[in-house]
Amino acid sequence: MIIIPARLASTRFKEKILCDIGGEPMFVATAKNALKTGDDVVVACDDESVEQIAKKHGIKAVMTSKEHESGSDRINEACTILGLRDDEIVINIQADEPFFELENLTKFIDFARSSIKNGAFMASCFKGIDFKSASDPNIVKVVLDSSLNALYFSRSIIPYARDERELTSREYFGHIGIYAYSAATLRAFCTFNDRSLENTEKLEQLRTLSAGQKIAMLKISTKSMGIDTKEDYKKAAKIYGFEARI
Repeated sequence: MIIIPARLASTRFKEKILCDIGGEPMFVATAKNALKTGDDVVVACDDESVEQIAKKHGIKAVMTSKEHESGSDRINEACTILGLRDDEIVINIQADEPFFELENLTKFIDFARSSIKNGAFMASCFKGIDFKSASDPNIVKVVLDSSLNALYFSRSIIPYARDERELTSREYFGHIGIYAYSAATLRAFCTFNDRSLENTEKLEQLRTLSAGQKIAMLKISTKSMGIDTKEDYKKAAKIYGFEARI
């Protein structure tokens, strides 16, 4: 099952999940794209207006608390409401990822099911990025072990090369905001108490690493971009050929 956390409030771009993407609210465009996988798709929202918009567009939605600190916490409540089995694999794609390619989404779903079956606590994705992108704190970076499990995520440049030539020429890895877990491991995630790194970087996946759990990472080639700011929205409009309405 694919569950899309859709929190209406946002700090860097007010109510960004409602911004227009080719005539549809962004979260609706994301949900319709996810439906192409043939999997069940549900929007976990925290505002009645979002729920009504979802239903108007034929998208399943459930109401969740406004108090959740992360999308995964919100999805955990949605899993309880929906009565999912412990072994159900849940895909969490952010509402601000309307351009995530169907091929990559399908590939990630297969990877996630295999990784979690083989002992990973959860799974996620990354792509190669250059120094300019790595310098942007809005783009989250990840470093990996030899088995492509995540070691750390940061808004800072990681790894930081002391050799300036290497610093500007090496490939960095940009995290892509899509996750997978079983309903059981997601429930466990929401009980982890050490959230100091998560709160510092404002990155929920650090809660998993702080608990000593494994995040399996899939490298993909993608031109997709998340919409975090108005600048991202304007850039996406030029790339994907729609009118930015802000």
